[in-house]
Amino acid sequence: MSHNRSHSHNHDHGPGNHSHDDEVEPALQSLIWKQIDFESIRTLNEREPDQGAKILEKTWPQRLDPEPILESDSDEQILMFVPFTGVLKLHSVLIRSSDDSSAPKTLKLYLNRDDLDFSTASDLQPKQTLELSQTSEIQDLPVKRTSFGNTYSLTLFFEDNFGNEITRISWIGFKGEFMNLNREPVEVLYEKAANPKDHTLIQGVGDMASQGTRHGM
Repeated sequence: MSHNRSHSHNHDHGPGNHSHDDEVEPALQSLIWKQIDFESIRTLNEREPDQGAKILEKTWPQRLDPEPILESDSDEQILMFVPFTGVLKLHSVLIRSSDDSSAPKTLKLYLNRDDLDFSTASDLQPKQTLELSQTSEIQDLPVKRTSFGNTYSLTLFFEDNFGNEITRISWIGFKGEFMNLNREPVEVLYEKAANPKDHTLIQGVGDMASQGTRHGM
């Protein structure tokens, strides 16, 4: 199959200011967001440059926003390489797509591989295969924690969908425990989320909302 691979990453990284007083949830303490290496994300077969990176840059409050959206180009397959800034113990992958035939159906996960394309991903045994649902609700897809306890990067291969020529994904997130490269304990990273009365911004979700950094590969 032929895939268009355009990967110039020049995108705004500034979702704007939000109030998170009503969005403090215990589960968000394990949401990985600020620890994603956004400028190093690569997406193969995306219709427009940076679409893959942009849906990952959506914060938790923006997870239901219709735009931006990732669409496949020459066929239904999408391959995403997502690196992290340290070591992650991955718990689950969160995805929002749609309830029509463009929703992804099969997701294959590859651990710590930065050299995959569609050919190698098709031939290589994935670390885990997840079956997705045809829904516009947020899907929280648990992984085998023993297999993803030392995650530096994750490659997501959306192999097919529910019958459409184009696959559409509006949001992707991750849950897990994170360790800085200097091995700083994860408890320190999430300390700000321990007492919502004192901290209204959740570490890793909303505390980078005011930044407007532009990334370029």
